[in-house]
Amino acid sequence: MSQSNPKNKEELREHLKDVIRNIPRQPGIYKYKDENNEIIYVGKAKELRKRVSSYFTKSHQYDRKTRQLVREIRNVEITIVDSEADALLLENNLIKAHQPKYNILLKDGKSYPYICITNEPFPRVFTTRTPNKRQGTNYGPYTNGKTLYALNELIKKLYTLRTCSFNLSKQNIAEKKYKVCLEYHIKNCKGACEGLQKEEDYLKDIEQIRNILSGKTGRAKEYFKSKMKMAAEKMEFEEAQKAKERWEALHTYQSKSLITNPNISDTEVIALLDDEATVYVNYLKIEDGSIIYTANESYKKRLDETVEDILPMLAVEFRQRFGSEAERIVSNISAEIPLPKVEVINPKIGDLRKLLDLSLKNVGYFKKERLRKKLDFAEKKQEKSLFAIEALQKDLGLKELPMHVECFDNSNLQGTNPVSSMVCFMNGKPSKRNYRKYHVKTVEGANDFATMYEVVYRRYRKLLEEKQPLPNLVIVDGGKGQLSFGAQALKDLDLYGKIPIVGIAKRLEEVFYPEDQHPIYINKKSPSLKLIQHLRDEAHRFAITFHRDVRSKNALRNPLENVKGVGKATIEKLLIEYKSIKKIAKTPDSELKELIGVNRTRLIKEYIKNNPDLLS
Repeated sequence: MSQSNPKNKEELREHLKDVIRNIPRQPGIYKYKDENNEIIYVGKAKELRKRVSSYFTKSHQYDRKTRQLVREIRNVEITIVDSEADALLLENNLIKAHQPKYNILLKDGKSYPYICITNEPFPRVFTTRTPNKRQGTNYGPYTNGKTLYALNELIKKLYTLRTCSFNLSKQNIAEKKYKVCLEYHIKNCKGACEGLQKEEDYLKDIEQIRNILSGKTGRAKEYFKSKMKMAAEKMEFEEAQKAKERWEALHTYQSKSLITNPNISDTEVIALLDDEATVYVNYLKIEDGSIIYTANESYKKRLDETVEDILPMLAVEFRQRFGSEAERIVSNISAEIPLPKVEVINPKIGDLRKLLDLSLKNVGYFKKERLRKKLDFAEKKQEKSLFAIEALQKDLGLKELPMHVECFDNSNLQGTNPVSSMVCFMNGKPSKRNYRKYHVKTVEGANDFATMYEVVYRRYRKLLEEKQPLPNLVIVDGGKGQLSFGAQALKDLDLYGKIPIVGIAKRLEEVFYPEDQHPIYINKKSPSLKLIQHLRDEAHRFAITFHRDVRSKNALRNPLENVKGVGKATIEKLLIEYKSIKKIAKTPDSELKELIGVNRTRLIKEYIKNNPDLLS
């Protein structure tokens, strides 16, 4: 789970509260990030929500360094795992990979122990902290010392295995190269080095040990259970307690960890989920059998892409970001990636399937959180809009909630290219599909009052003709003059008194009612004034944009196109032939008549004569 950085302390406090409130009560790791999005601390937890919340509710109990850590936290990311032991292992891996400044810095040499069964005649069984797949099969890691001790003790009690490192090949045994040692005489070994034990019998014991280390601990648990009962019957309570502890250790034992598993070589895991608009991704990077990077991301779809189309792109992105050269990508999506020596697999069983399930669990939680955030944001925005609408009703003394508000503004440049705009807000938010642009038709020059009358009249006459819903409030951008002409338009349509209309003056943000000498002053911090300002600014922006577009088009328009009765084709023919209006004016009428005809020649010559500025 990842969130954007808050801008101030209040936002940070609310942000962290929201994050903590929705963290699951599951085992996992948490990463704290600073304002630069750098990981400054990695921690593990049996119950993530409880652990993370403790930093912010009990900070007074912590030392100075921990309080400083809490002050630097700007972001929280979590990764869910299956068990507390897996959380411990993942924490260990991430600390080594990222070296966060508030963690005890672990060296790469530190690792957890494994039990190895070697690949050799008469295999050996021993504990190691440096697993080597060439040497044999490694089981673990073991984060619980009691479990490891119980397993070693069990193997020693149940099976008689060699402890020497001799090469017990058939040839060496036949040549009697080795002699039995003390372990044989005290009955800890059956003398395989001298051929006193059949390899077939020895391998049967090894197979049983493999079953135990693979999690099939029924026989082992039964052994300690019977030993506990026997000791209790003999009143040997200390021995009975030891047997009980070993039985419990085996009962909670997990032989394999997905977080650190030498059976999983360098691999990437990419789990994808999507909806109509967004793709959600969880990424895991495994190196030398350990998860060293985890990431959750979301991407907006630009087209109607499928997850099969998106996987190759994301694979390249993550490989570049995390510097991966893994030849195997595990994913829930089947798709080819055009990279050399890279294979995408979709496992159905085994350790890789468990790893994919872990990744799917995390991306599922990430998607759920993102959708919840969007829903919460939409609800808060709706509540905020409704609050502003209610405040507007109260401040203006309206009978109805102004759920539908329309605002008008005019735009012109020294009387040229006059236009108007109308913007519509529904439920306190812009409804852009209901915005309208108006070319002024009946007004010459810069006359804002008459222009306002025209566009208000045209707007509501059309709504009446089409029997469309009327607004709950009309706002005109301007003072008393524009407001009175807008009100007159409503009167002429018999709508005055049925639709409230007000004007807003820009200088002091005064709100006027028609026929009222004194303006209404709304508190500058009121959400209703902010809503009115938003409407006014949006109408102004829309009008200015429209005016610029019209001005640009007219600037590219040839003046001769204003000649009534002369079409574009005629103008183009003249300009191709004579290049400019000056040359057209100097050309004899007889020559022009041959090209465009008598009537058109007369109209053009008269137009040029009446507009001498065209020749300047």
